[in-house]
Amino acid sequence: MTRYAVPDLLPGTLDLLILRTLQTQSLHGWAISERIQQISQDVLQVNQGSLYPALHRLEHQGWIDAEWRISELGRRAKYYRLTRSGHRQLAVEASEWERMSTAIGRVMKLA
Repeated sequence: MTRYAVPDLLPGTLDLLILRTLQTQSLHGWAISERIQQISQDVLQVNQGSLYPALHRLEHQGWIDAEWRISELGRRAKYYRLTRSGHRQLAVEASEWERMSTAIGRVMKLA
């Protein structure tokens, strides 16, 4: 099976995946990466060199907040959660993704 590093996909895809992953629960960085890989059935992999700059960017944009907590392993970890504006941004980006993937699907069927 081919695996893809998320940054190799369309621009903005990693942000969308992070926002969607945080929609229902707060997670620390490693757990976000693992969750994306798990849900994609190991097709998508998010490396730490891409994940943390994206998390900082999303935090700077006000779409996620972060707080230090103790992880399930008893270590301090920075947990991220979606903000109100992050929920709104997720809706916008998810809609745009649907539009884009539908358009790509049309081209793939006819080309």
